[in-house]
Amino acid sequence: MMSFLSALLIFLALFLIELFYFKIADHFNIIDKPNARSSHQTITLRGGGIIFCLACLLFFFFYGQQYPFFMLGLTAIATISFLDDIFTLNNKMRLFVQLISVSLLLYQWDLFALSWYWVVIAVIFIIGTINAYNFMDGINGITGSYSLLAILTLFYINQYVVSFTEPGFLIIVGLSLLVFNFFNFRKKAKCFAGDVGSVSIAFIIVFLIGQLILKTGNAVYILLLLVYGLDAVFTIFFRKIRKENIFEAHRSHFYQYLANDRQWSHIGVSTAYFISQFLINCCVIFWIGQSVLLSLIFVLALGIAFLLLRFSFEGKAKLMQVKN
Repeated sequence: MMSFLSALLIFLALFLIELFYFKIADHFNIIDKPNARSSHQTITLRGGGIIFCLACLLFFFFYGQQYPFFMLGLTAIATISFLDDIFTLNNKMRLFVQLISVSLLLYQWDLFALSWYWVVIAVIFIIGTINAYNFMDGINGITGSYSLLAILTLFYINQYVVSFTEPGFLIIVGLSLLVFNFFNFRKKAKCFAGDVGSVSIAFIIVFLIGQLILKTGNAVYILLLLVYGLDAVFTIFFRKIRKENIFEAHRSHFYQYLANDRQWSHIGVSTAYFISQFLINCCVIFWIGQSVLLSLIFVLALGIAFLLLRFSFEGKAKLMQVKN
């Protein structure tokens, strides 16, 4: 286990690295300008989430060079995402690099021994999850707080339920999230995660949950991302009903509706998502366990509840009416 002094020194180092990145972003004009799809009104530095990848690289080089194929995949997907933050790259190029990175992730998990169709399913599911996580990054505090909860939950499981990964890795990722949240979880954010941040932390969390599932054989742990999953899946569902292009940028997520249409504070919405997922995580750890039946009933009940909540707040016309 990492000592308190080591953790403190790493936290301070990450804090200084983030401040140094702000200088670079400001100098090279790496900023996020508000547009019709934005949930913010002021120009803000973009790419503060680069700290997540940098923290993992610190772990890799100073703690035994563990998980090399995962780290290589993370570096590749973070690099292409950062370049996309700056230049807006072709979707095919981004998808190609994501495919390579996910393949490296699967190799780290030693999953290529499975039948080819399971590998294809895994690749599609992981890429879909990473991009859905990216789409959920639209207001102050939501990515940072939600991801920190995931890491804290995984740390608890690793310490008290089953050991599935190196605890130092969880600690360093958690510290990077604390640093990022200091600058983002506020009314007027100092920086946004950018694609480099949201994609990187999604890749990291998917890797960790995958490690946990492979160690325990319990796929129920995917519910640690259930709130994001419900919002993403139902948003795609309603957009398909409205015959919209699901690959185009939009403001159709429930969290965006609450922040933009209902004018809830960003921090309030982010906190609501955090608390909702926290309660779900408690149910997963202390109640559902390895019961597939309970997990299916749980997901069905929450899915219906979330659907009713969206209809109650947004109304049938907004959710299902095809635009002319």
